[in-house]
Amino acid sequence: MTRRTFLMSAAAAPALSMASGERSTEGGFREPLRDLPFAPECDVIVAGGGPAGIAAAVSAARAGAKVRLFEMHGALGGVWTSGFLGCLIDFDKSDTDREILRRLKDMDALRDRNPRRTNARTATFVYDPESMKVVCEEMCAEAGVEFCLHTAVVAAYRDPSGRNIGTVVTESKAGRRAWRAKAYVDCTGDGDLAAQCGCGFDVGGPGGTNDQPASLCAMVMSPHPDRIAPYVVNHPSNFDAHGRQVESAKKKMHAEMVRAGLDPSYSMPTLFMVREGVYVWMMNHVYGLKVDDAAGIARETVRVRREVLEGARALAQLGGAWEGFCVVATAEQLGHRAARRVHGRYTLTAADVQSGAVFPDAVTTSNFTVDVHATTAAGNRKAAYGTMGVKARPFQIPLRACMAKDVDNLYLAGRCISGDFIPMASYRVTGSAVAMGEAVGRAAAARVRT
Repeated sequence: MTRRTFLMSAAAAPALSMASGERSTEGGFREPLRDLPFAPECDVIVAGGGPAGIAAAVSAARAGAKVRLFEMHGALGGVWTSGFLGCLIDFDKSDTDREILRRLKDMDALRDRNPRRTNARTATFVYDPESMKVVCEEMCAEAGVEFCLHTAVVAAYRDPSGRNIGTVVTESKAGRRAWRAKAYVDCTGDGDLAAQCGCGFDVGGPGGTNDQPASLCAMVMSPHPDRIAPYVVNHPSNFDAHGRQVESAKKKMHAEMVRAGLDPSYSMPTLFMVREGVYVWMMNHVYGLKVDDAAGIARETVRVRREVLEGARALAQLGGAWEGFCVVATAEQLGHRAARRVHGRYTLTAADVQSGAVFPDAVTTSNFTVDVHATTAAGNRKAAYGTMGVKARPFQIPLRACMAKDVDNLYLAGRCISGDFIPMASYRVTGSAVAMGEAVGRAAAARVRT
């Protein structure tokens, strides 16, 4: 053995020793114990930098708390940015909502969903995802939030009392690190942090039906914006002087896709105009996919990305209005309409939706309809979405539904709060997520001061 080979072997030996493990008696792999470095403690940790997470982190920091925010993707904004959602629904009911709208408007990055609306129960807007990244990052930086990108919360451990989260573990390019805070907020959308610390939760629809489907959105462009205007849901030409829709742009889009030889997995494909000639396209559904099925998410992301590309190419081959129509980029992540519904200190029910329930500890009001997308491909061919026969009235969301039942220092915001399938089909939109995040951020900050 040469001296160089010996030194290289010696240098590698500690790493090999630390990485070694053994089979467990159950046939799995037992990872060796190791000490993780602790980062400096803070007051509030927010898991997930999407709509709810941004609002929670900013409001907690503005209330005087020292906040850390972890986001697994390369930009803040979650489904807004990594998911190209494109549309902000029920979005003018919190201070954070209005601040985001103002900042987007200042960047010329905001359009009204109905350019001629005169009276609407829910405010809906279309935005530019790239501008939204900057808005989210600047709001967090200005509030003093310390945020980490490309960093996922992968484990959570309770303290000796068993009633509080004591430590969470993250994974990033820097490896595994341990973090402590006085309060935690699960804004992962899917309820990941709550599940990691052993909270109870529910999934699926009533009677054992599937959960709502996911979609992969894309940014697309056309060199002929005037020609495809009839297929764009927020183009002014599709509304009369009173803000009423003249004809369904979604149905016309679906007819064009069928004419191109396609069988869309979502029968109400939607084009949102972001800027002249630039659009967000939501044209697919992924059915029966669980939010914790990593292999399934990878498989379906690949499949549905091809569906987007093939759909755009087929339309372009029609020529005419579709000449030059193409995909600019597909989203980094599927947009899930489903989630773990974490058990809280109050569970919202269909009766609350129908009665327009009010609560003394209300954090916001859900004004959106019950919006259940078809849970199977066969159902989609009959109706892309519906209300399941539930007539919604504006109903309040109590803080108790945003507080985990099984852990005292864990708050929830977004579609993973405590509710049944029907109410979640209303409050899952991002206007409600932001309003919930703002409220629980303040509540978490207040908790650490007591």
